[in-house]
Amino acid sequence: MNRLNINLLDLPDEILLLILKKLNNIDVLYSLIDVNNDHLNSLAQEKTYSHTLNFASIDNDSVIDQEKLDRFCKIILPKIHENVKYFILEPLSMECILLTADYPNLTELKLFNFTEEICLKYFTNESSLRYIFQEKLTHLTLVNSDERPKIESLRTYNENVYEHILKFFRNLKHLSFIDAHHRSHPSLLLCDSPSISFFSANLTYLSINVYTFDDFLYLLDGRFKQLTILIVRISRKTKLPSVISITDNLSNLKCFSLICYRRLDIYDEHILPLLHHMTCLEKLTIYLCISKRDKFIDNSHLENEILRYMPHLHSFIFLY
Repeated sequence: MNRLNINLLDLPDEILLLILKKLNNIDVLYSLIDVNNDHLNSLAQEKTYSHTLNFASIDNDSVIDQEKLDRFCKIILPKIHENVKYFILEPLSMECILLTADYPNLTELKLFNFTEEICLKYFTNESSLRYIFQEKLTHLTLVNSDERPKIESLRTYNENVYEHILKFFRNLKHLSFIDAHHRSHPSLLLCDSPSISFFSANLTYLSINVYTFDDFLYLLDGRFKQLTILIVRISRKTKLPSVISITDNLSNLKCFSLICYRRLDIYDEHILPLLHHMTCLEKLTIYLCISKRDKFIDNSHLENEILRYMPHLHSFIFLY
């Protein structure tokens, strides 16, 4: 019997591309670009492998990982810079990577281990990254490592982080804050703040922790008229909400999530009337710990008190 020997490179490009797509794209780029094989080098530079680059797993204390990062910055990124649309980075390597080349199609950044210190260092007019942040980015996701108990002044934190980011990033349409390692980062505090302190005429997506229900209501007072997606996590138990003017026109809002793990006793008086304003919603997610309510929330209640006000709704999750 003759043994059939097939070399990997004998496979059609379509098959090779399918195989490479199953692998980590950072590993593919590192292993194949600028190697002594023009065919593999060409395949590795396909746009599909470099639209999104995730360097968050790079260990800056590892000699091997540091050598890997150096090779990316000196050799690989300059070859594929036009393909990159989305970076996932750590602060320690962010400057090296972003300044390595011009990225004409870069619009998205996800930053791990974000802190107030990082904000004050890099999100400034003096920063070497200012042009990229202000002129290129439209989507920003910050995985926040600040811990709420260690923050001396929530007001100062709001000014240095939340308010500053919306002022500094000129073209943001998508802004998301995420807790790191299940720690609760400092929440947005809007009560008693002027409407110009935290606002945007361009933002269409916002995911954020707010301090109380009042702070959430301020998000709907007209300062974010273009929002289509709003995801809100309430951090603290709310006292009786203040009288806050909610804009009557929430027609742009298509997706809304409200999450609170603290006990709330304002469901009937304040949350339901608020939902009645959201007549154009297509997706709704509610996760609440409702207290001081005698009646059971059944299908009839959901139909009559929520769904009938939202004729366009096609996705609905309600947990309490």
